[in-house]
Amino acid sequence: MKKILAIAGVVAMAASGSALAADAAAGKAKAAVCAACHGMDGKATAPIYPNLAGQNAAYLESALKAYKAGQRKGGQSAIMTGMAAPLNDTDIANLAAYYSSLK
Repeated sequence: MKKILAIAGVVAMAASGSALAADAAAGKAKAAVCAACHGMDGKATAPIYPNLAGQNAAYLESALKAYKAGQRKGGQSAIMTGMAAPLNDTDIANLAAYYSSLK
């Protein structure tokens, strides 16, 4: 029983910590298209866009996945749904790692 709980704990940590294994450098390369609204340094170019620099990686991953799935509505969701659509889970984790690493 203890072995099963230990394995379950490792699996849960791995699933929740995907940004820890993500590649921030790859995220930076992928973020070029994001810079038009969110800025080169993750600081928004206009007040209607959110700053991404320093945001929690898990939050950013969750938000991008929700946009991709069409689950997030309102605001700039129509634009973000289209931006997130071509991203795979690795791209999303890498972008989250990049933006969360910025100050």
